[in-house]
Order: sequence, then structure tokens, then C-alpha cells
Amino acid sequence: MSLFAELTSGVNAVRPTRTALPTFDRSLLSVALLLSLFGLLMVYSASIALADGPRYESYGRYYFVLRHALFILVGLVAASMAFSVPMRVWQKVALPLFFLSMLLLVVVLVPGIGREVNGARRWLPLGLINFQPSELMKIAMVLYAADYTVRKQEHLQKFWRGFMPMAVALGMVGILLLLEPDLGAFMVIVVIAVGVLFVGGINGKLFSALLGILVSSFLLLIWLSPWRRERLFVYLDPWNPDNAYGSAYQLSHSLIALGRGEWFGVGLGSSVEKLHYLPEAHTDFIVAVIGEELGFVGVFALVLAFGFIVWRSFTIARQAIAMDRFFSGLVAQGVAIWFGVQTFINVGVCLGLLPTKGLTLPLVSYGGSGIVMNLVALAILMRVDVENRLMMRGKRT
Repeated sequence: MSLFAELTSGVNAVRPTRTALPTFDRSLLSVALLLSLFGLLMVYSASIALADGPRYESYGRYYFVLRHALFILVGLVAASMAFSVPMRVWQKVALPLFFLSMLLLVVVLVPGIGREVNGARRWLPLGLINFQPSELMKIAMVLYAADYTVRKQEHLQKFWRGFMPMAVALGMVGILLLLEPDLGAFMVIVVIAVGVLFVGGINGKLFSALLGILVSSFLLLIWLSPWRRERLFVYLDPWNPDNAYGSAYQLSHSLIALGRGEWFGVGLGSSVEKLHYLPEAHTDFIVAVIGEELGFVGVFALVLAFGFIVWRSFTIARQAIAMDRFFSGLVAQGVAIWFGVQTFINVGVCLGLLPTKGLTLPLVSYGGSGIVMNLVALAILMRVDVENRLMMRGKRT
């Protein structure tokens, strides 16, 4: 054999094979599933002692964790169905889904239909479960805002045809949510819509005007509502005895729980604050239980996991827009904004950085409609990613 033949045969022997592009984002799926399973574990830990109190004594120790597991299973089924729907179909149903969500927000306010809990009318009773239309509206707003931005692209610089229709839609949604009342959900929905419009290229002056109107309206709502105003002021001074035993009771006990956890926590299942000291420990304030049992390290790992989801969402969005799939890219950005903002608010409230709001932690807190819609939103995000990968292979979606 000649020297050239030996060299070329050696090269061919070590030539690497082409790496196949994965068909889906395994890391994103893994983090989402791990967060869901971690949430199931923490809901069990935070709710196990509730049956010892008079309010939940008839529920049993495993009531909340079993229901949460059922909601996760329902969410996975719904997510698999959502994942199978092409993005072009999601774009077609964006407007009908938005109007359906609006209709449900109206229905929930009808006496005798909507279920009232602690003075709030936010749920539709559906047999064994209660459905919260505001959670559906979050997905509907992601899709509607993305579709609106694509349809109105040439008018986004104009006041009447680009600015006013979305302002009217947000106003109608805001009125319905504030009648429930559900200020937390309204804040998230507004940020989703405004964020999608901003990245979609709305006129800077119109965007500033919309932002100014929303901030002014938010401050006005707080000032005109005595109990909201009280929440704001107690958040600024939670250790005042009048506040600590009153409106800042949840916040003060959340801070106590986080303080007890220190760096590495007191151990899984060893929280003291969940023993009827911290209300809503398995829902809005589950981060406080995580901080007490797993410490700063546990909370930091949790924040990193959500940071990864948000980062991957924006990366998927950028890839879609680079391939001229603007609707899909805006939907992915909307999901990133939704998860990022809601996580920031929930963790911020538990840490005393923000006034108390009735918002759960996505994928982790106990809640039926919330966990189902979170999983559906991630399924749509993964659909965007899969279609990106198919286009990279030269296939049609």
C-alpha cells in the first residue's frame, strides 16, 4: 500500500460521523419535569400537617398531595395534546381562544355560577375540581398578543389601528379581573401583552404612553382601595407589632421561615412554620417552606431552574424569528415573560421585596388550573422548538 493510501485510510478511519440534531430540547423537558416533581414533594411537605387543624380536619393528610398529583397528570395529558397542535393552528385559534377566555371571566362573576372563596369570585366549579379562567387567559393572552402583533405589524406605529385595539382589550380584561378581584393575575397578563408588543416593535412613544397609563392605573387602584393600600404600607414595615399580627402576618412568618433555613435548611419535612403558623404554605408561600427546609441553597437552585427555562424560551424565540417564524417567536417570548415575571413576583413576595400578591409559583405551588396551564404553555413552547429543528433539517412544519 502506498503512503498516500495509508494516510487517507487513516483519515477515513477517524473521520467523525455527523452529529444528529436532537428532535426536541431534552434539557428543557427535564428541568420542567423535575420542577413539577419537586413541587409535588414540597406540596406534600407543606400540607401534611394541615389536617391537624380545624379548617382541614376532614380532608386527610394526603388530600392536597393526591389532588396535586392528579392535576399534574391532567396537565401532562393536556400538554401532550397541545404539543401535537402545529403553531399555524394555534395562530388561527388565538382570537377565538381569547374571546372564550373573556366569556369565562364574565361567567365566573355571575352569582350562583362562580365560586366565592374568601371574598374572591375566581373559580368555576366543575364537579371534583374548580377551574380558574384567569389561568386560561394567560395562555390566551400569549397567543392573542403574538397574533395581534403579527397581524398589525404595519400599524404598530399608529395610535388608532395599532395602539387602541390592544389597549381596549387589556382594559376589558382588567375590569373583569378586578371585579373578581385578582390583581396579581391582571399584573401578569398586562406584562405579557406589553412585553410581546414591545419586542414586536410597537412605536416607542405609544409604548411609553401605554406603560404610563398602566402604572398610573395600578397606583390609583392601590390608593383607592383601603385594604390594598394597607398591604403596601405593611410590606414596608412588617415587623411593626400592629402589622406583624395583622396584614403582615403572612409576610412576617415567611421571613421567619427563611431566616430559620439559613444556608442549608433545617431538613426536608422539618419546617416549623408550616405547622399552622404560615397560612397558604402550600400555595402562595411555598418558597418560604422551601427556604426553611432546604435553605438558601435550595431557593437558589430553584431560581436557577426557572432562570434556565426563561433563558431557553428566549433562545427558542430568537431561533424562530431568525427563520421568519414571527408568531412562534413571539409566543415563545410571551411564555418566557409569563414564567419570569410570575416567578419574580412570587419569590419577591416571600422574600419581602414586593407587596403580598395572590400569585402561585409556576409548576411548584399547589393549584389545579395553574399547574395544568403551566404545563400546556411549556408544551406550546416545545412545539415551537420542535418546528424550529424541523426547519433546520429542511422539512416543512
